[in-house]
Amino acid sequence: MSAAPPSAGPLAGRGIVITRPAHQAGSLAARVAAVGGRAILFPVVEIADPADLTPLNALVDRLHEFDLAVFISPNAVSKAMNLINLRRALPARLSFAAVGDASANALRARGVAHVIAPAENFDSEALLALPALREAAGKRVVIFRGEGGREMLRDTLIARGAHVEYAECYRRVRPQLDPALLLDAWAHDELHAVVVTSSGGLNNLVEMIGKAGKARLAGTPVFVPHVRIAETANMRGLTSVVTTAAGDEGIVAGLCAHFSSCK
Repeated sequence: MSAAPPSAGPLAGRGIVITRPAHQAGSLAARVAAVGGRAILFPVVEIADPADLTPLNALVDRLHEFDLAVFISPNAVSKAMNLINLRRALPARLSFAAVGDASANALRARGVAHVIAPAENFDSEALLALPALREAAGKRVVIFRGEGGREMLRDTLIARGAHVEYAECYRRVRPQLDPALLLDAWAHDELHAVVVTSSGGLNNLVEMIGKAGKARLAGTPVFVPHVRIAETANMRGLTSVVTTAAGDEGIVAGLCAHFSSCK
């Protein structure tokens, strides 16, 4: 699946693979098309409900016990807030925090007026540097996230004296997609860059495209919005890795700068 590009722009004639989950790829695909690129959608992650919702339901039912709810991703916002709205009202005294700008905006779209979030960097380290998270002693914190992931946020908050619980509200599943879409695009010189927005997604991509795809990927610029994803790419043997600013705007700016310099 691809978005039709205009005839001119910084990415004119460039095929850009977007590997986000299908329901989250539209905005970035539209931005790529707006500057002349052809967005090739190849989702490497699907977002599914937990196999057992019982622990999550129980935690939501006692949400009033917590002082702060932290949301790791837009998927966490969507899954958690849908469930909360089905089961109860939001506690009046509960504060909200988000790791990234996209998650913060998703909360605001759900009617949360004040969201604690970093103004840049958009990671756990940046969130932990904010006063509300530094002064965590005695606070009860719930972290809404997918199954698994980094432990730094929880461990640091505990070290600062907080009581922390996880609310794992979704799981990431590797899709069963035919890599022929990408292999054909590579073979016809129609694939010029790949955008990957998570380390897990990068690992899934490498497994999904097979041996032939890995050889092609090794010679293709891979654009990532965080240094940790770049480190994962390097560990997977990818050498043409470009780290961009965060968010759709940052990714597209990085793509445009790279391909403008290639002309």
